[in-house]
Amino acid sequence: MVTPTIAEMLEKNAREYPDEVALIELTPSQNTRKQVTWKQFDQDANRIANYLIQKGIHKDDKVIHWMRNSINWLTTYFGIIKTGAWAVPLNFRFNATDFKFCTCIAEAKAIIFEDFFLKTVQEVKPQTVSEYIYLGSNLPEGMTSYDNVLKTANATPPKIKLSPEDEIGLYFTSGTTGDPKPVLLTHKNMSFAAEVEQQHHRQSHDDNFILLPPLYHTGAKMHWFGSLMTGAKGTILTEFSPKNVFDTVSKEKGTIVWLLVPWVHDILVALDRGDLKLSDYNLELWRLMHIGAQPVPPSIVLHWREYFPAMDYDNNYGLSEATGPGVVHLGLENEFRAGAVGKVGCNWQLKIVDVNDNHDIPECMIGELCVKGDGVMREYYKNPTLTAKTIVDGWLHTGDMARIDKDGYVYLVDRKKDLIIVGGENIYPIEIESAIHSHPKVYDVGVIGIPDERLVEVIGAVIDVKSGENLTEAEIMAFIEGLLPKYKRPRKVIFDKVPRNPTGKIEKTKLRAKYGKSTLC
Repeated sequence: MVTPTIAEMLEKNAREYPDEVALIELTPSQNTRKQVTWKQFDQDANRIANYLIQKGIHKDDKVIHWMRNSINWLTTYFGIIKTGAWAVPLNFRFNATDFKFCTCIAEAKAIIFEDFFLKTVQEVKPQTVSEYIYLGSNLPEGMTSYDNVLKTANATPPKIKLSPEDEIGLYFTSGTTGDPKPVLLTHKNMSFAAEVEQQHHRQSHDDNFILLPPLYHTGAKMHWFGSLMTGAKGTILTEFSPKNVFDTVSKEKGTIVWLLVPWVHDILVALDRGDLKLSDYNLELWRLMHIGAQPVPPSIVLHWREYFPAMDYDNNYGLSEATGPGVVHLGLENEFRAGAVGKVGCNWQLKIVDVNDNHDIPECMIGELCVKGDGVMREYYKNPTLTAKTIVDGWLHTGDMARIDKDGYVYLVDRKKDLIIVGGENIYPIEIESAIHSHPKVYDVGVIGIPDERLVEVIGAVIDVKSGENLTEAEIMAFIEGLLPKYKRPRKVIFDKVPRNPTGKIEKTKLRAKYGKSTLC
């Protein structure tokens, strides 16, 4: 049986659950709550699709999509893909340089965006774009009102035939290791991601998925696709705070929340201090908390368990090139497998290879993680050389270093590019970060290599201390003495904020730019 496209999933829900709530949008600072039914959701997507078609958008054209999280974000996304065009979602943190870089590669014919980005759009004014659809007040000259499109465009389904092999979207990676790379995904990729997610987390029609991470990324949205398959509602929480999460789960009867590591930290700190009290909220229906986007320190999971002993927990590994999450997942029954990311995901294959792409290597040896399945991207758009280097015989080389134990559990070691070489010894920052993370006064930590004349590099740890706590380098060194061998201990400890992108990944390039250029005395 062929899995339906995600557009077909939406249409099915509109037929079977027309009057049920599909999406809720909450903005706590403005005390606003919006909602749409499955029928409204589908019809609004049709209106956007039909307007774009009327304006000359055809199959395989590109449409830039630049909004912050909202119901409109998802309505717009499905409207674009219903035309057969490629959706090109952009990071809401992109500046004018990033925007110009992405629009030049995409050569989009249209852009749908909100007023928050107006200044940048007008400054760059991409040459290929002929249609500007603007969401906001004070409509600029020469642009079309988004609200007017939803009021006047035809709501009937567009007659565009979509096949699994058709391209659906151009996703630009987060750019933590350089310029964002354009990842080309297909309808089959998206349907596969939905199927994998539903299998892993058992979404049913009764679930309510609380959506927090950015929708432009392949993480949160693809997790929600598992709920899309079953016609379960989703709640978009546009502003994170520990209180906002608890309020939302309590009032909206949330059942699943996907959190980033920094957010879990914030919630635990608030609970430890008594700023949040479990007794003030009805959290009985919250059945699953899962984490992704980065390795998770085991100490965080154990701490979470102290407050939520009965809640299911899962850890997920994925990447944009593999259509987001689910390539590896821990599984609801394996939470105490300390340090493991998990086992191979549903309908995925994986292997570890050495530098010569040889996969016949000893058990538990560290090598590059490679994955294979229907979630592997079509290509890096307009970059055949990098595509050929990254996808070999159908195997996607992830750039992540890992090992697999005798039971098939995957342990991430680090990004290939984040490797630190100390006197010829390979050091992977994740192990050091995990050890330092377990200190009760540490809020966050990022480990980088710092140039050294004698050893080439030495280990530097940038530590963000929990608010209200005092911590010294001597305390850290004494703490990790029993956790790490001497050659893996930092030579330099810096107390500062640890920069993370919207998907929770540590921005090592920023840390290296700030601290990785000076040689230790």
